[in-house]
Amino acid sequence: MTSIRFSHFRFSRGLFQSTLLTCLISTPLLGGDDPAPILPDASIPDWVPSVRLGYLHQFDTDLDDGGSFSVDRINLRLGINRVFDRERSIGLSLGYGLDAYDFSDLHPEPWSDIHRFSLSVPIRWAIDDQWKLFAIPTVRSSAESGAGFSDSITGGFFGGFSYAFGDHLRLGPGIGVLSQLEDSTSVFPILIINWKITDSLQLETGRGFGASRGPGLNLVWQASADWKITLGSRYEKLRFRLDDDTSNPDGIGEHRGIPVYLGASYATSRFSELSVYAGAQFSGEMTLENASGKRLSRSDHDTAAFAGIAWKYGF
Repeated sequence: MTSIRFSHFRFSRGLFQSTLLTCLISTPLLGGDDPAPILPDASIPDWVPSVRLGYLHQFDTDLDDGGSFSVDRINLRLGINRVFDRERSIGLSLGYGLDAYDFSDLHPEPWSDIHRFSLSVPIRWAIDDQWKLFAIPTVRSSAESGAGFSDSITGGFFGGFSYAFGDHLRLGPGIGVLSQLEDSTSVFPILIINWKITDSLQLETGRGFGASRGPGLNLVWQASADWKITLGSRYEKLRFRLDDDTSNPDGIGEHRGIPVYLGASYATSRFSELSVYAGAQFSGEMTLENASGKRLSRSDHDTAAFAGIAWKYGF
């Protein structure tokens, strides 16, 4: 049987940066698991496409055990939603991400380019004016170039509900259940919050920007009709299968941390938004495991500064 493998290639940093920045200025961005945009009932189409694209550069950062590293990340997500009304939709979301690590003064390098693929079916459904439900079943793959695709697949489910306490506050619990490569299933709580503190200030659970992964907690200031400022944070964990042609064949790599970011977004049209942001990742940690999930090494790293750009489009 022929297995699917991630191609062996090294990331060309200069070529990628110039090409992607050109794309960000000239093409729409892809939104993935985002719900369909809120439109007047009379103007809601049956099918709503979305695009979300982002690029992030994490600057060179020292590892506690010696050496340093930097990362370039891209996220691309394409989505389509079947919209039944303003509060009910079922969608299909396809995503791809690349995490291009560049290690210095570290031999051998623990890993290089990590490819991430995802397929999910986001569902949001309002029961009435107060109660809303959401569910997102998902299948994912995360692997270094050269690793077997079938050895990198995980799956899971996000779900929850929220209740509107008047016009200014919506709260609710949720749960995430995700299988992990060579590790026990991860089960974690999710907080759903949308609190309109003032007419222009809002605290919400949101996706953040295009090159950041997963939901977090954002404080959003609507500075004007076109501009908004976002302060946010989240916990991030990237776990992936390693190349089978190395000193640690089919091993596991893991990188985790807590990024905090500040961004400015401009509405370029009714349905598109361009954002720039910068921040720092705290409590960074890298782990290397063998093919069975046994830890071989672990190293913390210094606070890592990053900056990025994102564009999203949805109609």
